[in-house]
Amino acid sequence: MKKFFLLFIFSFTLFFSCTPDETTTYYLIRHSEKERINPRDRNPNLNIEGEKRAQNWSEYFKDITIDAVYSTNYNRTIQTATPTALSKNLKVDTYDPSNMYDSVFQKNTKGKSILIVGHSNTTPAFVNKILGENKYESLSDDDNATLFIVTIKGDDVTSESKKVE
Repeated sequence: MKKFFLLFIFSFTLFFSCTPDETTTYYLIRHSEKERINPRDRNPNLNIEGEKRAQNWSEYFKDITIDAVYSTNYNRTIQTATPTALSKNLKVDTYDPSNMYDSVFQKNTKGKSILIVGHSNTTPAFVNKILGENKYESLSDDDNATLFIVTIKGDDVTSESKKVE
């Protein structure tokens, strides 16, 4: 009887811990303003305005739970992600923008709140990949203030975009 009771408790706990109503939230932003001194530099750092914006993103996310921070492997994206990651005691994980939102990424981020930093073309493309539709176009080259929020709860997937100055 004791074994049956323990099995019942274990099954009950497992059932409720794997609820399909688990919420996953993705916050996606483009990197902050970059140095434009050398047009041939494919991996520039942030300029002074970009460093300020990266700090502003950290302030924006101050009261928002973030479980992981992802960035493409470029100076400007990592530098944009770092202040928020540091404020949350997280490391910046890199992702390959040509292989976004694969099954491994989905499994690793399910039920969590994730910040993803990309580029003017990869950030909306990532959002579209999550949504399964082409809802958002590439950002203009001077747009470093758009925030996309994608929420997945069960089979419901919603998105919004807004400017954060």
